[in-house]
Amino acid sequence: MKFFPPRARQVLRHPGAFAWQTLKAFRANQGLLLAGAVAYYALLSIVPLLILIVVALSHVIDQGDLLATLGRYLEWLVPGQSSAIVRELANFLAHRELVGWVLLATMLFFSSLAFTVLENAMSVIFTHRVAIRRRHFLVSAVLPYLYILSLGVGLLLVTLVAGGLQAVGQERVDLLGRSWSLRGLSGALLYLLGLAGEIFVLTSVYLVMPVGRLRLSHALIGGITAALLWELTRHALLWYFATLSQVSVVYGSLTTAIVVLLSLELAATLLLLGAQVISEYERLEAGRVEIAGSVDGFSTL
Repeated sequence: MKFFPPRARQVLRHPGAFAWQTLKAFRANQGLLLAGAVAYYALLSIVPLLILIVVALSHVIDQGDLLATLGRYLEWLVPGQSSAIVRELANFLAHRELVGWVLLATMLFFSSLAFTVLENAMSVIFTHRVAIRRRHFLVSAVLPYLYILSLGVGLLLVTLVAGGLQAVGQERVDLLGRSWSLRGLSGALLYLLGLAGEIFVLTSVYLVMPVGRLRLSHALIGGITAALLWELTRHALLWYFATLSQVSVVYGSLTTAIVVLLSLELAATLLLLGAQVISEYERLEAGRVEIAGSVDGFSTL
């Protein structure tokens, strides 16, 4: 533990106190309300954003491979509902000739809404940064579109790598008269690729969205925290929808929208909670907060 910075050692010695302090700050910042706003605008943004990315990439990648990869990784964001979104994307691609300049401009506008609201939510959590310096409004205006472009490039790379890993899964290794399929290895590598991509995207959000320059190590702390919490939540959602949920009985044809909104609400909550972890850690380093001593019932020796 001596190799860690002093504040990191303090957190590792008293993780319960730091977690409680982070949750208190998240509640004081009305994190759930902010997450609801981010989730609502993400619901408006996700379809036009995916349409823009898929239309652009379908010129360089086979449409079937692209949609298959997109569907696989949408399961990380909207568990159990990726097939419905992919069907709508495929239907849109079948009529892409109807896309005019007005529709394109509309999709660009709506696809950027979630980023704008997320930036405002981050400014509430990182209020100590906003008080010191503010971002120029032109940077805030251009940032969502640069991020959309980056997501498109990332999806291109992930599609190429995933195709290679799937090809590996079709191979077999023959040694000393015995044969082993690489299908299990391929599946494990695809899962690790998805998890690494999830951490990378979250880390990039924490690097870009808050005002000012964030240390990569701090962004990684938030990215890993949010990714691991989302993995637990995602598997819980998959189990719930598969075994206990009666949401289709209650909401009928609105089921997909309700489930996607619920998934986005939980994802946005964990995204902002990861940001709050970074914010509290920064405040520790700045000496504004101490978790030594007793913090609301947590005895720290």
